[in-house]
Amino acid sequence: MVKCMLNHVPRDADQVFHALADANRRAIIERLTRGPAAVSELARLLGVTVAATVQHLKVLQASELVRSEKAGRVRTCQIDPSGLRRAEEWLRLQRTTWEHRLDRLGDVLSENAADHATDAPKEPRS
Repeated sequence: MVKCMLNHVPRDADQVFHALADANRRAIIERLTRGPAAVSELARLLGVTVAATVQHLKVLQASELVRSEKAGRVRTCQIDPSGLRRAEEWLRLQRTTWEHRLDRLGDVLSENAADHATDAPKEPRS
């Protein structure tokens, strides 16, 4: 039995992909790429309550995509690039693996085409 490497995602990268699977969390990330934002601003952006936004932020913080700090009564969030780096590394490894596999497939197909070209019966000359 062949183990499928596509199903092997390191746990920390798995958390990142889980966090990014939700459209609201992706919207938060997209907004934070333009700079820090208060939780209340993010809640308005999403059109949900501050409590719901905080739940999304907990998932994003657990996956190290976002970090926050509180100054007085305002909690401000910003991008934490370490989570994205893990996802990017996993994707890079997958791309490299598949490029090598496709290169090998191309070699096999070229060899097969060359073998068939030499095995083909010759046309009689007139």
